[in-house]
Amino acid sequence: MATVLEPQKATTADPVTGPPRDVRTMVPAGLFAKQVGLLMRDYPYDSVMAARVLGQGYAYLLTAMAHRGERLGLAPSRLVDIGVHTIILDTVAYAELCQQYNGGRFLHHVPKVEMKNDGSVLRTAQLVAADGWDLDLPLWEDAADCGPCHHGNDSH
Repeated sequence: MATVLEPQKATTADPVTGPPRDVRTMVPAGLFAKQVGLLMRDYPYDSVMAARVLGQGYAYLLTAMAHRGERLGLAPSRLVDIGVHTIILDTVAYAELCQQYNGGRFLHHVPKVEMKNDGSVLRTAQLVAADGWDLDLPLWEDAADCGPCHHGNDSH
């Protein structure tokens, strides 16, 4: 069964002066609830923590898609990366996300064994906030100096 992701409204709030963007306006409620359930199944999270992790995973991915090809060295924290994994492992929904928000191009996830200690996680969190997303900063601080992902034009 295909899951249709809602397009972002043309009138978004100014990330500096307006309210932050919320991924729940872009992800169907049923899909979000399913993925929260997956997180609760696989991690010791209650529904509140699972929703926080998932929301930041979506904010990160949508930011990475918006800045694809800019070679910014984006990296999620370890907790946000758990949300990212939950999203990308739901492959049908993830393919639709890429179709809708990345011009149909698949945004690959290329994890590295070594953590890069270059401050990329907090720079990424700042970019997520600058793009207007609701930032849950405590979820980004678990890997404040390093990130687990390789970056490039076609990956995050």
